[in-house]
Parts: sequence; C-alpha cells; structure tokens
Amino acid sequence: MSGLSTTQASEIVDAALSHARELGLRPLTVTVLDPGGHPKVVKREDGAGILRPQIAHAKAWGSLGTGQGGAVGARHATRDPAFFAALASISEGRIASSKGGVLIRDEHGELLGAVGVSGDRPDNDEAVAVFGVEKAGLVADAG
Repeated sequence: MSGLSTTQASEIVDAALSHARELGLRPLTVTVLDPGGHPKVVKREDGAGILRPQIAHAKAWGSLGTGQGGAVGARHATRDPAFFAALASISEGRIASSKGGVLIRDEHGELLGAVGVSGDRPDNDEAVAVFGVEKAGLVADAG
C-alpha cells in the first residue's frame, strides 16, 4: 500500500462518528493525520466543544510522535508525569497523552497515519477510533 487515501481517511472518520451515535456518546471531533502529522480529514459534530479539534489532533499527533497508541502514552504519563510534562514542552504543547489516539497500520504493519477522537470519555474515544480504523479494513494500534 502506498499510503492512506483521503477516501480511507473519510471512511475512518464517518465510521467512528456513526458508531458514536449508535452508542449515544457526547458530540465528538475525529481527525485523521498522515504519517507526517498533517490532517487528511477532520470532522466536528454539532455541539462538540470548541477545543475538541485541537485535542483530537493532539491525540493523533502524539501517537505519531511517540510511535505508540495513546493508551500506552496514558499509562506512561501516569507513571512518569515529569517526563510527559517535558514531552508536552518539547512538542510545544502538541501532544495529548490519552486514550483516543490510535495509529493506523496496513496488514503488513506499515504506518499509514493516526486517528484522534475527542469529546467523550477516553475509553469511548478510543473505542470509536478503533472501530473506524477496522471498518476501513485497516489495523488499529491503540497501544
């Protein structure tokens, strides 16, 4: 596979949002980034908080930057908060170490990008991110 297409990124976002509505979650923002951290698709549901796009981006960007899903970052941040405070500073505040940031891989493990979801509880954000990636026929690496 040569990379994540805009069509695939759109499918991930739409599937994640559709699943969120099925689950009755709060309004979400979902963003998909390419491997360089650039946005492919961003959607913010009506009623989602005004910071949700930035938080979703930071979850996805942090996963790309650390090379691991947000669940790993969240666990490490709990054990070593000073390191993650430094990481936030080094990244100029662009990293959110929280569930809801998921790496997107192909069937061979090649990194295609990341998805970030923000708006509900971190476990729910992660669940809909994973759902969206898998619905698009790709591999979700949540950590």
